[in-house]
Amino acid sequence: MPAGTALIRRPGPRLAEGLVTHIERSPVDTALALRQWEDYCRVLRDHGWRTVEVAPADDCPDAVFVEDALVVFRGTALVARSGALPRRPETAGAASAAEALGLAVRHLREPGTLDGGDVLKVGDTVYVGEGGRTNAEGIRQLRAVFEPLGARVVAVPVRKVLHLKSAVTALPDGTVVGHPPLVDDPSFFPRFLPVPEEPGAHVVLLGDGHVLLSSRAPHTAGLLAGLGLRPVPVDIGEFEKLEGCVTCLSIRVRD
Repeated sequence: MPAGTALIRRPGPRLAEGLVTHIERSPVDTALALRQWEDYCRVLRDHGWRTVEVAPADDCPDAVFVEDALVVFRGTALVARSGALPRRPETAGAASAAEALGLAVRHLREPGTLDGGDVLKVGDTVYVGEGGRTNAEGIRQLRAVFEPLGARVVAVPVRKVLHLKSAVTALPDGTVVGHPPLVDDPSFFPRFLPVPEEPGAHVVLLGDGHVLLSSRAPHTAGLLAGLGLRPVPVDIGEFEKLEGCVTCLSIRVRD
């Protein structure tokens, strides 16, 4: 049986113009980025995920980072409203894709702002990073949508990185992993495991103990293997130049 459906969006022609906030800009090879994206999608499919392409948003350089466009919890999709004004047109295609999957679709409203990359789900707990792209009103609206569905929403400060999931993600047992210099306050997480590389803080749970992570985190891959997990490295180096990571290239809707 499929692990679920992964919404993806092909990198557009303006990818190299994507926003950078916490790192220095470096040239992006768009042809290589496309090959890396195709490899990433192939890994998802190889592990039982059905991939569905969201309609292109070619005027939006960052549109490939589709995770930021919406958040899904228990059959409801909350369409985001980015704190970065140029990214707001990205959400229309993602909302249409969510409707096509049969999800109930709700929309974040002004003055709230929210990026999906600021939302980390660990069981019924939904951590939301409050920082540059997501504000307190956005978190309030997310809480109003998801708490009636059984979520426990926890606001977490984010100051050192772009998004919460630029700093931390979670393993299958709910342990939160992060690279300590980039985590504002690890005490928010009941179980926190420090990892030795920044890219190692970003994992996608593929199912069956397999965890997708950047090929630039070999020491973290070894650490995870020692815990009995099965690391699946992928090269997403061109997207990392734009503060992207393995989580933000897809929206995983689990069956």
